Amino acid sequence: MSKRRNFLKSVTALGAVSILPQTSWASEPRSTTVLPKIKPKKLKIGDTIGLVAPGFAVKPEKLYLTLEVLEKMGFKTFYTERIKGNHGYFSDTDEERANDVNEMFANPDVDAILCARGGYGCTRILDMLDYDLIRNNPKILIGFSDITALINTIYNKTGLVCFHGPVGTTIDDEYSQNYMKKVLMEPQEVLPIKNAILKDPKQYRNSEYYRYTITNGTAEGDLVGGSLSLVAAMIGTPYEIDFTDKLVFLEDVEEAPYRMDRMLTQLTQVDSFLKAKGIVFGVCNGCDRKRTTDNFTLREVIMDRIAPLGIPAAYGLSFGHVPQNFTLPIGTKAYFNASKKQIRLEEIAVS
Repeated sequence: MSKRRNFLKSVTALGAVSILPQTSWASEPRSTTVLPKIKPKKLKIGDTIGLVAPGFAVKPEKLYLTLEVLEKMGFKTFYTERIKGNHGYFSDTDEERANDVNEMFANPDVDAILCARGGYGCTRILDMLDYDLIRNNPKILIGFSDITALINTIYNKTGLVCFHGPVGTTIDDEYSQNYMKKVLMEPQEVLPIKNAILKDPKQYRNSEYYRYTITNGTAEGDLVGGSLSLVAAMIGTPYEIDFTDKLVFLEDVEEAPYRMDRMLTQLTQVDSFLKAKGIVFGVCNGCDRKRTTDNFTLREVIMDRIAPLGIPAAYGLSFGHVPQNFTLPIGTKAYFNASKKQIRLEEIAVS
């Protein structure tokens, strides 16, 4: 009963916070303090997974499919009506989306949090999250795409290890489920990740799925990163990622080569990015174009922008806006072999 009373108090406090003026990003200096690492409890069969939509709304048919998949995997599910609404292109107002995330962390009956989908909107709620509450109620948070902003910021602000992996609308994939289970439910001191075997002929012939080394070598470091467009969007804000001594993983979707060029150029102008240990690209689905006299291919852009850094880098590992999406824990140690285009987790991410 005491856990429930504390939860109700937390919810009441959150409601009060939501009517206060928003904090200006410009007024908050970017913190460079390294916080003690917090590892959430591992996921177990029978646990309750809470679903949130901190960006775009999730369509009812997609939500029901997600619930069905999670229940077949052996989990209970929970969500609030906030994720099904429509506030323009968002699932709800900024305040309500932030409250949904905060309340999922505060709710003692929720064991882990899965983002139902990405879209856009997470950067708008970063200054509305209760980081003290999150730090005091650590639990698994997993997602990718726009969720990049949440998982990196929560790790930086609280020390809580978060996870770049499937969202609800993409979880119905055997490869993705397998690695999610290995990382969240069956933790190993060392976990080599095997890239997916491309069985779909469309993938096999698609240049965006080709795997290649940009710069040979090996590297070790804590993992940070996610969607390139979100990583770039946070530069210059209090939520900018510190890439120093990190293994940076990047992916994106439906960005033309010139746009990839612009974002990668922006990253290479950030001091800490030049101090990264290695760069790991997933599949940048929908980002390639044919070579013409007035256009570059995606590979040419990536080689041009990343190779001069002289650090181990490779393209095409199995994560991103693709069916096969392995789970990467933000803030934990990993080993990267650019020559072999392989990554190995070297630290248990859950307790």
